[in-house]
Amino acid sequence: MKLIGMLDSPYVRRVAISLDLMGVSFEHVPLSVFGAFEAFSTINPVVKAPSLVLEDGSVLMDSTLILDYFEALSPADKQLMPRQAMPLAASLRTLGLALAACDKAVQIVYERQLRPVETRHQPWLDRVTGQLLAACREWEAQLARTPALVHGRPDQAAITSAVAWSFIQLMVADVVRADDFHLLPRHAARLEETEVFKRYPQA
Repeated sequence: MKLIGMLDSPYVRRVAISLDLMGVSFEHVPLSVFGAFEAFSTINPVVKAPSLVLEDGSVLMDSTLILDYFEALSPADKQLMPRQAMPLAASLRTLGLALAACDKAVQIVYERQLRPVETRHQPWLDRVTGQLLAACREWEAQLARTPALVHGRPDQAAITSAVAWSFIQLMVADVVRADDFHLLPRHAARLEETEVFKRYPQA
């Protein structure tokens, strides 16, 4: 089984860390959707990271859908999502906010790095920035209310929150100031010091 994509993508990184914690063996193939577009397209013509090539050669894509697949396959003690309705709803809310913040950060990065300055639309950037900051405020409040461990390990909401915050701070720290938040920086710093996070560094 092969995980295709670069670890500078928070979506690839959350899958790599999660599969490791779930005890799933895989080979990481670090292909860039930009620098290795042609090579990536021979594996998945959509060129979407992460892509996961299963043993039978079929390809799954989208980090959440890949993780849903392995949640369904894993025994209870390896799953990273709660099973009961109320804890699951809380975890899904945290995940939704973390991924929304991540998506908005990616939009800002693309605007800054890919779009020529003269074609940037500032009202759009202002709107995306407002959405990003709103998501971060709600995310921090929600994380405070959500248990971070399942079977003694960080759960999916905790993993994704740490990965997403680290990405945001790497790419748009001037937009989302760490000093304006309390729990998210501490949470990410704690998980970044664990062995499984160190095995899949974002840089």
